[in-house]
Amino acid sequence: MTLDLSVLCLCPDSQTTLLPQPSCTHADAISCKSNPTSVNIHLVLLTELNLGNNSFEALPEVLKHLRQLRKLHLFDNKLEALSPNVLECLENLTFLNLNKNKLTTLPEEICRLAQLKYLTVNNNQLESVPSKLCLLQHLCELHLAHNKLKSLPHDIGYLTNLKKLSVPRNEIQVLPEELCVLRNLKVLDVAGNQLHIFPTKLLHLKLEEFYYEQNPLLEKDLITSTQMNEVLTLQEITARYILNGLSGNSLTESVEHYPEARKILAHASLCAVCKRSFLNTWLECVSFVDLAKKISITSPVHVVPIRALLCSYKCFNESGHQFYGIAIP
Repeated sequence: MTLDLSVLCLCPDSQTTLLPQPSCTHADAISCKSNPTSVNIHLVLLTELNLGNNSFEALPEVLKHLRQLRKLHLFDNKLEALSPNVLECLENLTFLNLNKNKLTTLPEEICRLAQLKYLTVNNNQLESVPSKLCLLQHLCELHLAHNKLKSLPHDIGYLTNLKKLSVPRNEIQVLPEELCVLRNLKVLDVAGNQLHIFPTKLLHLKLEEFYYEQNPLLEKDLITSTQMNEVLTLQEITARYILNGLSGNSLTESVEHYPEARKILAHASLCAVCKRSFLNTWLECVSFVDLAKKISITSPVHVVPIRALLCSYKCFNESGHQFYGIAIP
């Protein structure tokens, strides 16, 4: 007779512990040291497994046989790395809890968890996030609090189903502009980082909750400065001539057979004042926006700095706009 288990909990602090064999210890049940054939048969149909509050230093290899697994709890262990060989077998996993481990990075093979919807890696030692994590098209929640992240990947814009991004208490200095294309994002928590300014299109997000306290945000403290004469490169002059002379289908047709030119011009931006295009030369400015009028927030500081790019000092010196130059000591 076999046990038809769908949920298995091997968490020492849990109220309920289900074991496939009464004689197995927690470690033996997962490592299959006692009777690998029998344990595999019993566990092969598992859909939820809780291995929290143990002392695993590596992912148990037997996990790669649990192809029906949907929820996996590995919180409060001693994991320093994740085995790609195990990850690539968990193709039906939708929930992964890696909180309170010793991870410094995530393997690129995490993108093999194609059905993953919820990923939490709080309280680790992550220094970076692989770009391939952004291939997880079904990901709805990403939790990376209390790590050592200095940035987020620019490919984050590919997480089109992301609804909640929580990265507080890291060392993030700049949020990627690509973050602002996440039209389904409802909750953004970037509190306790090293942010001075927010991306230009932050207000394009339809946020319901936004947490940003305890960041060294720029303040509106006006000082005088000396303006330098602009010297545009030949590439910049040419790009502006093409971008502002052609638009829409005309531009697409003109560079259709020039893939390198198309690739370069794809990175163009619009001046916040004159709305004309530029490529690589701009003035980084800031506007101060009262978020309380647009988003439900709890922070006592409502007015925040939003990044703005201007194409020239000519536009900067125009009257009637509310953009300020940036000076960071």
